[in-house]
Amino acid sequence: MRASTPNPVDGTEIAYEVDGDGPPLVLVHGSGLSRGTWRGLGYLRDLQRDFTVVALDMRGHGKSGKPHDAGSYSMELHRGDVAAVLDATGLEPAHYVGYSFGARIGLSMAANEPGRLRTLTTIGGSWAPMNGNIGATFTPDWHDALTTGGMARLVDRWGETIGRPIDPETRLAFMQDDPAALAAFFTAAETGGGLTVAQLDSVEVPTLLLAGTRDVDRHRESQEAARRMPAAVFYSLVGQDHASSLLPVDQVTDLLRTFLETVDA
Repeated sequence: MRASTPNPVDGTEIAYEVDGDGPPLVLVHGSGLSRGTWRGLGYLRDLQRDFTVVALDMRGHGKSGKPHDAGSYSMELHRGDVAAVLDATGLEPAHYVGYSFGARIGLSMAANEPGRLRTLTTIGGSWAPMNGNIGATFTPDWHDALTTGGMARLVDRWGETIGRPIDPETRLAFMQDDPAALAAFFTAAETGGGLTVAQLDSVEVPTLLLAGTRDVDRHRESQEAARRMPAAVFYSLVGQDHASSLLPVDQVTDLLRTFLETVDA
């Protein structure tokens, strides 16, 4: 089933799809991607065997609404988007799996709306304020690239910055984005959305944190989060950087299933 539902605060439509059978599991992608990323990499086919999977497009991405002002991308609104989808489907509490910015949303929900989540899994996630991480993750001149050359220029500069071409699946996802909406999203993301240490320490939602060994900052922050959170575990994705952390699908889904079985036990 494919549908959309409005965020009740500002009316932005959030597109989502539901398929599979079993306990509810929500997938939230990262910056510049869409729910199609989970399908393209094989996550939907894998996870729908055991879970009722809800995959949504974050605001500014995919088939969801794309406001052009940075004020429309606060963390409170992102949390409200996920909550609106859970309310529309009646599937909560749900297992939550988020990559990159999707992981940030999940951590914020675990700190502020823990009753909506059964568990949380973060892939390449971070709990700290971003403060310049868009430039570090993509390219320092991301704003100029988006405003002068659009998505093609941003993806080219990203590949040049990390020293290798962006994989075709990711490039295709980015090329479908609205440059003005993504620029607004990035602008808001640069300055908001992190947790305080006190908030991190208080998160009691059972949490699995995954990060690539070459994704240095997020690997370190995920390890720290696992030490501080009372019900969290951490595993390394050996050899993966931030952009490639979703690629070892079998490893990620095996770790996820083992974690969820442990929680249920």
